[in-house]
Amino acid sequence: MRHLITGGAGFIGCHLAQALLRRGDEVLILDDLSTGSSENLERLKGKPGFRYVIDSVMNRPVLAELVDQCGMVFHLAAAVGVRLIVESPVRTIETNLRATELVLELAAKKGKKVLITSTSEVYGKSEKLPFSEGDDLLIGPPDKGRWSYACSKAVGELLALAYWREKKLPTIVVRLFNTIGPGQTGHYGMVVPTFVRQALAGEPITVFGDGTQSRCFGWVGDVVNAMVALSDHPDAVGKVFNIGGNEEITILELAHRVIKLTGSRSTIRMISYDQAYESGFEDMHRRIPSLERVRGLIGYKSTKTLDQILEAIIRSHPDSQAKPSHLMDSRASELGD
Repeated sequence: MRHLITGGAGFIGCHLAQALLRRGDEVLILDDLSTGSSENLERLKGKPGFRYVIDSVMNRPVLAELVDQCGMVFHLAAAVGVRLIVESPVRTIETNLRATELVLELAAKKGKKVLITSTSEVYGKSEKLPFSEGDDLLIGPPDKGRWSYACSKAVGELLALAYWREKKLPTIVVRLFNTIGPGQTGHYGMVVPTFVRQALAGEPITVFGDGTQSRCFGWVGDVVNAMVALSDHPDAVGKVFNIGGNEEITILELAHRVIKLTGSRSTIRMISYDQAYESGFEDMHRRIPSLERVRGLIGYKSTKTLDQILEAIIRSHPDSQAKPSHLMDSRASELGD
């Protein structure tokens, strides 16, 4: 089968393309490189069955032609990163809503299955943990630009499920929880690649807020394999699935863990949210996914511990020659990218 990946030059899109190509499928990527990377496309060039188009997903004629050529659409194109979302809420809302609507409209005309990538952000300020797909969403007030991303992605979910109910377009929604792995950059505020870069450079590790906010980080290989498995499973259609890890860690603890694994002499510098983003910035204090639904359908489970993931990211970093020798042990040699 040939698959279209919108936003496929991004971190997750590139890994997804590799997973599909490895099993012998064809992959077509559409990306305008606004947040994606040409380097990711270079890694895929020359692989049998791979093609790409540099253009916007909102270019209707181009998107229509590419949807026609494919049997399945993975819609990943979206605004990414807290910093970009805070600084450009209009761009965030327009990109997420218009692009998703157009993908669904054009896919419906040809009856092409669509997997929509959403986010753990849609759970907002809910304190009911772990987050389950059927829970109410508690998104913050509209005068806080930080919530533009969560709101737009939640509406995208509603639209995707409405297309299934009303137009019988087979759609699947996945809510991703802090996906990390080799090749991710910190350009848009991603915490793990930022911490690793700072530690390897011997710079202070910048922790926003008080550091007690916690996250569960998912290995990108597990995440994309789950997306592929769900796209193949007929019982996934019309449903929402959390995908991520189940090992909770505070951001301050994460900073200490990165310092230890890199052997860095970095110190930790605390920065208030007001200074980092905007006055009155609101964060999600904890993000813990319930993985029962995805585990029950496709047998999903995490294959790497957080330390193993961090070690793989550190080894793959361009400055990784500075890493201590203890990373090159027998366990580390078993890790793959």
